[in-house]
Amino acid sequence: MSEQQTAVNTHHHHDHEHGCDVPKFNTRDLLVRDDIMEKAKELAGLIFTSEEVQQYQRAEKQIQGNERVQALISMIKKKQKEVVAFETTFKNEQMVKKIEGEMESLQDELDGIPIVSEFQQSQSDINYLLQLVISIVRDTVSEKINVEDASVEAPAECD
Repeated sequence: MSEQQTAVNTHHHHDHEHGCDVPKFNTRDLLVRDDIMEKAKELAGLIFTSEEVQQYQRAEKQIQGNERVQALISMIKKKQKEVVAFETTFKNEQMVKKIEGEMESLQDELDGIPIVSEFQQSQSDINYLLQLVISIVRDTVSEKINVEDASVEAPAECD
C-alpha cells in the first residue's frame, strides 16, 4: 500500500465489500485546484464590474453622504437599544410597544427616501445575480454528473 493510500485510510474507517481503497474526502479538508480558484476569482472580478454592483456602490455612497438618512439610521439603532433595555432590564412591555411604534415610523420615513429604496433594490439585484450564478454552476455540474443521485458502484476489479 502506498503512503498516499495509507494517509487516506487513517481518516477512512469502514469496510469496503469490493476490497478496494477508495479515498473519501472530508469537505473541510478538500483543497480546491488552483485553476478552479483562479476562474472563481475571475468570475468574482466580472461580477464586481457588473452594472448591479456599480449601482449598489453609487447608492451606498449617496446614503453615506445623506445626513437625514444617517440621522434616521442612528435614531433607529438607539430605539433598538431602548427596546432591549425595556424588555430585559425594566420589563416594561408598554414602553416596548411605544418605542417599537416610534421605530416603525422612523423606518417608514427612511424607506420613503428614494435613495434608500434604490439602495435596497440594488442589494436585492446583487443577491439575485449571485444566486443565479450559483444555480448555473450547480446545474451545469449536475448535468455532467448527477451529484444528488450519485451512487458508487463497486469496480469490476482493482489493480
